[in-house]
Amino acid sequence: MRRRIPMIVCFVSGLFMSLQFFVPHRYSRIVYEDALDWMQIVFVFTLAVGIGSIIRHHGRKLMKLKPGWFYSIFTLAGLGLMAMMGLFGGIKEGTPYMWAFKYVQAPMQTTMMSLLAFFIASAAYRGFRARTKEAAVLLAAAILVMLGRVPVGYFISPVIPRIAGWVLDVPTTAAMRGIVIGVGLGAISTSLRIILGIERTYLGKE
Repeated sequence: MRRRIPMIVCFVSGLFMSLQFFVPHRYSRIVYEDALDWMQIVFVFTLAVGIGSIIRHHGRKLMKLKPGWFYSIFTLAGLGLMAMMGLFGGIKEGTPYMWAFKYVQAPMQTTMMSLLAFFIASAAYRGFRARTKEAAVLLAAAILVMLGRVPVGYFISPVIPRIAGWVLDVPTTAAMRGIVIGVGLGAISTSLRIILGIERTYLGKE
């Protein structure tokens, strides 16, 4: 019964949300908007569960002094400090919360993104080695696109930006559409498996 009730709720909810999309009626739209509001409420509870999981995980590391426990102190301190500043000081412009967000969190995110650029460059260097014909085509297209997106390519030849635009508009768009269609079909098949009760991993272990 503990597994059957969630499966029934999932089946009814999934079937209703699928059918209401094809029902052009005012009440169907109202019910859909109410369902979206309930989704926001559920999201708040999942956020609370996530915060509790973080506190429990880092709390155990501190209690047992596992490797990296020193960083857990900063994680828990930052979590508590930001929560207290947001609750008691507000989140408007000029508050301590927004100051910490702009001058602490935003620079850290920028630093992480800048580090990712180096990882992407190293991965591109390994992936663009012309060991096969396909890799050689990929390498040539990447060079043309990179040259076509910077002023140096135009100074070399005005044709290079045109070729780069054609590569982005025709082959790249065609490939992206194929990927999006595949992702859509995969999402549909996974949704049907969940609605029909075939996929039950969201229920946890037996």
